[in-house]
Amino acid sequence: MARTQKDKGSAQDPDRDTTATAKPSSRRRSANPPAVNGDPVKPAAKAASTARSRARKPVPRPATTANTGPLPVAAPTLDPEIASGERPARRHGLRNMSEIRHYFRTNRTPIFFVGASAFNLLGLDRWVRGFSYITYYDSWQGAHPRVFSPIHKPYIEWQSGEEINNWLLRHHEVRAHIARLTPAGERPKIAMVFFDEETEAICEELGYELILPAAALREHLDSKMVTTRIAESVGVPSVPNVITTVASYEDLQEQAEKAGLGSDLVVQTAYGDSGKTTYFVADASSFAKNKDDIVGHELKVMKRINNRPIAVEAVLTRHGTIVGPFMTEITGHKELTPYRGGWAGNEMFPDVLDDVTRRTATRLVRTLGDRLGAEGYRGFFEVDVLLDTDTGDVYLGELNPRISGASAITNVTAGAYADVPLFVFHLLEYAGVDFELDVDEINDRWEELAAADQWSHMIIKHTDAVVEHIDVAPPTGRYVLDAYGRLAFSQGDLDWHLLGSESESFFLRIYGPGDYRWKGADLGILVTKGRLQTPTGRLSIRAKHLIESIRAMYAATPLPPAAEIDQYEQIGTEPAP
Repeated sequence: MARTQKDKGSAQDPDRDTTATAKPSSRRRSANPPAVNGDPVKPAAKAASTARSRARKPVPRPATTANTGPLPVAAPTLDPEIASGERPARRHGLRNMSEIRHYFRTNRTPIFFVGASAFNLLGLDRWVRGFSYITYYDSWQGAHPRVFSPIHKPYIEWQSGEEINNWLLRHHEVRAHIARLTPAGERPKIAMVFFDEETEAICEELGYELILPAAALREHLDSKMVTTRIAESVGVPSVPNVITTVASYEDLQEQAEKAGLGSDLVVQTAYGDSGKTTYFVADASSFAKNKDDIVGHELKVMKRINNRPIAVEAVLTRHGTIVGPFMTEITGHKELTPYRGGWAGNEMFPDVLDDVTRRTATRLVRTLGDRLGAEGYRGFFEVDVLLDTDTGDVYLGELNPRISGASAITNVTAGAYADVPLFVFHLLEYAGVDFELDVDEINDRWEELAAADQWSHMIIKHTDAVVEHIDVAPPTGRYVLDAYGRLAFSQGDLDWHLLGSESESFFLRIYGPGDYRWKGADLGILVTKGRLQTPTGRLSIRAKHLIESIRAMYAATPLPPAAEIDQYEQIGTEPAP
């Protein structure tokens, strides 16, 4: 059966089917632990706090560079050439791709990606000199030379990705690290997935340059209602819908019938938080289940369609919009996520779209991107496109004005190696230099190169309702299939860019020994060449083997039942029967 519309989260999504997508909003703070991927990493389970208070003794701190694994490598120091303060004289702007590549290979301004993990832009330091990562969770236990994680990390129950990032920016170890890597006269640049006006104030006070659109603008564009209206103003179609408010199920039925949407509906509120604000209403009982969240709120009421959700990232530059590769989404598989319809990764392969549909979708994304310029937006964004499998129509699913979880694949494509990774165009827009780009030529070339690559990644979540203390976990690095077909750790590695075949995988560990896992917690991300789903959308035998193999490498001790019950009471859910 064809998939229906869905609402995708950055790394965690509640029970729902597939429809017009929605990643976690940067403006809402949930009682649930935040997704950190899109940024797939979450804070320690609240059950740990409950268990600690009951036992009246400290809970073991999450594994960090301070207490487990190999000793941290020496903190990076300034490159001698950067420290010299010398900068080549430039008499003109950047005129072609060769000069753009040279500019970033000789860059002397430090650029820091700040987040719970380094997942989203991992490997970008291969192209951009001075690019590094500041993270709360250190997946390499100090062994990655460009990943910095503070040693002093007291137990905190994080409520959002913004909260983690703001804590990091204020941390004395982080401030000292940034100062150490910043040459005299330079202003360090900061990029991240989740930020807010508090982040802007912190950066302003500390003299950092936040190279992202304004938080207020991003919050404005995050609204599904705003996105829909902006898109319609330039002829970018959404799934047939009506934006309205309703007072009852009968009122919803009447308005939907008048708009020609039928009785099987998808209802969304303005801001999505890991898919918690997308509701599927086919009858009075499904409406009643979510009545309090629907009645009286501004809604986008859509016809429910059978569709293939397609993700694509893009960058709006002063010369136009550059569109990255299109990818299918890995959603709702019980082997990966406990959430029905929950986003759990992406696949990129040559025939993700046929030529005609790809051109249509590219035109849709470029038109929307160029329109965002009139709103004052510039830089990186992600669009979810919905392909109606019954009619072949292409619709806008959702705009996500931020870096996304799909970046992991976008930045290793043939187009990235032919020119530069897509995010480098974002850095170029915020570099403060003049440049020339033939956007049409780049888009044409990247479209031709779309048939050259096959990549996939999966977010592996803890799917059981039992809260557990992790005792053993697989390390970050490269894994291979041995002579018996078993997945085995091969070696530590910094990223997945050197994977050469489907027999190799890279696992980025999020939670390690000393951490806690609970229902929906992100254990880690597995990246590999090739596809992981069958043409019908099921997980392949290979994918299931990889998932089972990674799960088998974990060993954990369940927390006392009382702590588990308290955990679910605190986050507003109930244990599975």
